[in-house]
Amino acid sequence: MLDQKLIDRHLDSQPYGLLFVTVSGAHLYGFESADSDYDLRGCHVLPAREVFGLKALRETVEVMDKAGPVEVDLVTHDVKKFITLLMKNNGYVLEQVFSPLVVRASVEFEELKRLAEGCITKHHRHHFRRFADNQWEMVTKKPTAKGLLYTYRVLLAGIHLMREGRVESNLRVLNQGFGLAYLDELIAVKVGGMEKGELGAEVVEKHEGEFVRLCGVLDEAREKSGLREEVGEESRRGLEELLVRVRMATV
Repeated sequence: MLDQKLIDRHLDSQPYGLLFVTVSGAHLYGFESADSDYDLRGCHVLPAREVFGLKALRETVEVMDKAGPVEVDLVTHDVKKFITLLMKNNGYVLEQVFSPLVVRASVEFEELKRLAEGCITKHHRHHFRRFADNQWEMVTKKPTAKGLLYTYRVLLAGIHLMREGRVESNLRVLNQGFGLAYLDELIAVKVGGMEKGELGAEVVEKHEGEFVRLCGVLDEAREKSGLREEVGEESRRGLEELLVRVRMATV
């Protein structure tokens, strides 16, 4: 269970109005431990006066609080930067918009989610594959259950997106369609608090074949995907209208 009061204290102290904030990280991915951080991600709205003035813009606001009972990592982007990333096939912000763990939402959030659906393209495959490659490289240097889970999570999420056209970030839910028994074992290790314990070289060798196989499945899913090649024009127009409206509301 998330400590909403703790989260609200951080959100209420933010310098700008929030369009939305959702939970990412292990809680979203379905393998949080008792001491897992709160990875909060979202979108704020810079006042028009600051945007038009001489002051340097805080397009990104980051807060790291390690002093509380739970470590809180809060990152928000200004609405223009967030929308720009969304339209550039950025899987991070896409998963943030569609996270079911919503801890703050303005009246415009549902509109943003609807428009974000038109931003899902075949090119999101590049984000998930690149993320998986980076994670696997770290696994080969220091193999841990956490590293393997992050690797598999992003591969299965990418395959699901290419096949279904819908965002699903929870590894437990994703694995219902894949039936990979070793994922249940890794989740048990992670949730049990042994996430950072190094695994032997034989474990990496065991999982290497699966990593290569699932990369191939992701590539094939992209080729067969019925997703669009470019962001839909309706979403482009709608996102620009939303941006202008929420910005002007700060005047």
